[in-house]
Amino acid sequence: MDDKIVTSAEVLESAAIPQVREVHTDPSKCAPDASAIKGTEPKSPARWAYERLILYIQNFEKQLDNEHEVAMGFAGDSSGVIKIEGMGYYDPDIITFYGADPSGAKTQLIQHVSQLSVMLRALPKQVEAEEPERIGFRLAAELEAEDATS
Repeated sequence: MDDKIVTSAEVLESAAIPQVREVHTDPSKCAPDASAIKGTEPKSPARWAYERLILYIQNFEKQLDNEHEVAMGFAGDSSGVIKIEGMGYYDPDIITFYGADPSGAKTQLIQHVSQLSVMLRALPKQVEAEEPERIGFRLAAELEAEDATS
């Protein structure tokens, strides 16, 4: 039996720290480490979703070769697949995705966090470039810069 005393502050802190549990035949393909989400300030549902999506996109991009870039589709939606070129949130509950569809048409999706259901896909690069664009790492760098100034 564990006789450790847990303070109310520890209970609140553990409730605020994101928890992740996944099992996969290839452990490198599991969800990113939840401890990468920094800060203890209260966050809106949009901010929580935004930060976790960045981690998932980065993790997915790590698995891609130089011939593919990340794109996404939306479950239960006929809008198709878009190459992710940007992402944002609007407190308290809106997530926005910017990109292009397979024909190259600019696309923006605005979605409420309660309806968020994203499928990440690997699509061949459309523009001949030496390196694929990695939006997940750009998003994470911007988020770290924002956290450093606040």
